[in-house]
Amino acid sequence: MTRSVQSLVFRVTLGVLFLLLTGALFRLQVLKGEYYGRIAESNFVRIRRVVATRGEIYDSKYRPIVSNIPSHDLFLTSGRIGNTERLAVFLKAHFGIEPEELRKLVFEQRFKTYEEILLADNLPYEMILALSERMGDFPELTFRSGTTRSYMYPNHFTGYVGRIDEKEYSRYREEDYSLNAYIGKTGLESYYEVLLRGRDGKEIMQVDAQGKSLELFSENTSVPPQNGLSLILSIDNDLQEYANSVFPPGIKGCVIVSDVKTGGILAYLSKPDYDPNIFMQKISTEVWAGLNTPSKPLMDRIIHATYPPGSVFKTVTGSKGLETGVIDRYTRLASCRGGLKIGNRFFRCWSAAGHGSLNIVDAHRVSCDVFFYDLISKMDLDAVAAHARACGVVEKTGIDLPNERSGFYPDKQYYRDKLGVTSGLNGYKANLAIGQGEVLTTPLQMNTHYAAIARGGMWMQPHLLLQTMGSSRITRDQLQPLNKHPLPWSASTVQTIRDGLWAVTNAPGGTARAISVSGATSYGKTGSAQNYMGSVTHAWFCGFIETDKPEIVVTVFMENAGGGGAMAAPVANKIFNYYIGNLEKIRQPAPIPPQFRTREERTTAPPEPAAAPEETPEPQPEPAPEAPAEVPDEESGR
Repeated sequence: MTRSVQSLVFRVTLGVLFLLLTGALFRLQVLKGEYYGRIAESNFVRIRRVVATRGEIYDSKYRPIVSNIPSHDLFLTSGRIGNTERLAVFLKAHFGIEPEELRKLVFEQRFKTYEEILLADNLPYEMILALSERMGDFPELTFRSGTTRSYMYPNHFTGYVGRIDEKEYSRYREEDYSLNAYIGKTGLESYYEVLLRGRDGKEIMQVDAQGKSLELFSENTSVPPQNGLSLILSIDNDLQEYANSVFPPGIKGCVIVSDVKTGGILAYLSKPDYDPNIFMQKISTEVWAGLNTPSKPLMDRIIHATYPPGSVFKTVTGSKGLETGVIDRYTRLASCRGGLKIGNRFFRCWSAAGHGSLNIVDAHRVSCDVFFYDLISKMDLDAVAAHARACGVVEKTGIDLPNERSGFYPDKQYYRDKLGVTSGLNGYKANLAIGQGEVLTTPLQMNTHYAAIARGGMWMQPHLLLQTMGSSRITRDQLQPLNKHPLPWSASTVQTIRDGLWAVTNAPGGTARAISVSGATSYGKTGSAQNYMGSVTHAWFCGFIETDKPEIVVTVFMENAGGGGAMAAPVANKIFNYYIGNLEKIRQPAPIPPQFRTREERTTAPPEPAAAPEETPEPQPEPAPEAPAEVPDEESGR
């Protein structure tokens, strides 16, 4: 090959290589420049999440119900793992983290190896001290201080928070939740998650190859978190504590105390209860087994369980009879001689001796079943079912808690579809008239129904939230206006039913003569409901008191406890008397705490008074019991 040919080949080869190099540089810097720039920046810039402080929960007088307390947590940076097997042994020995769990966490974080993974939370400080010397062997592990929830007393309404799971993360990741995030699982923590959570901030850092901050940025390096809003509830902690103290130990049931004027819940007690704090740590198999016993302590019996209401339901049947004109307050129906024959079956009254022929006021007073058997036989079943729905004892109340259950009242279609019955329904209707048969309600539905009677016939949506505090003040009505609507009752119907409820607690022979409240007028109804859960009836009491205005509604429910007059009414009586005995203190508004005051409120607020020792409210003395002849054993089978 001649010298000139060799030179030509060399130049051509050099030219081709130059063109290839130029093309590669063009591709890297022009076509893919932005892409590779982002990769380079991600290896140089770290964005650390700054977790927002979750809002706290307070009672109506700004006393804590749920607060944030310091915690010690363990984090892992997967990109810095040196020896996976050695790390797995250490975590298993000291934190109970299984190797498979570790591998799963690392795999899920494989595209963000520089982000920290929460491995264990709420660690005892003694453990931190004991293991601090070992941490030098594991640079991928870091102890950090944070916050966790502290629940002041066992309850169902607050719910609890927990680590976000895979399903929740898939659903909420677009809302900027991280794999380390905590989220409301139940109760108010879940219902008002968007208010309580706030929004996390960001901290931008330049780091070296080992991930250490170079501290090169001096400004515009962070986005501050927006802390969550705190919730101010209608709950009164003192009243809640007192209701808890008077509820018989070992009994399953609930107590609801609501404010007639506002619909706010003052006390919300479901028994047995549980301590939400147990969910702030990893739950052992023994603890979990204790939460899943036949007594079902995790179940909120106020809104998540339905029961036959028994005789507290008679206001619904009676009001329909008044509204249709089948009866008026003076109409006397079939004479009670211990029961009533319907078809070929004898339907018993709770009193074997019978009550004779009564009007609706006296039928409520002595809770005569026969009156209501006869009354419903004169009315159309579908019309009564529609009336029950309109009275608010079947539909969900709309309380600000998740997973509320509906009640149930059958109609003709139900009996056609389920039982194949198209006629001869009077026997079924007799049971429905007294809140038995297929009728099911929640205790909260009955409480809101009696609250509507106390308001003169206006149904109002029950609620726990009064307002938020923090960066914004939002009232419950501003979040979503409360639902209000009149019962389908005329003024005369309302008055007649109220007269019957007054007679129950005040007139001779009333089934709730255990109710005696000095300084207030009482109204109420007892119930003893047969049920599939056992041979002993459920005990009910629903009632309210008035001073110069309607005050509170109390519902007491006890599973398989016996007669409502003997078991539930005395508990309600104690709560009524406690309320009246502490009325001034309960009505007195509390000053807004300094941390929640606006700038204007801080400049105009009077100086804080010197703190005085808090006095424990004393319950009022129990009224003398009535003579046995005046307190009949309310319907043992109804």
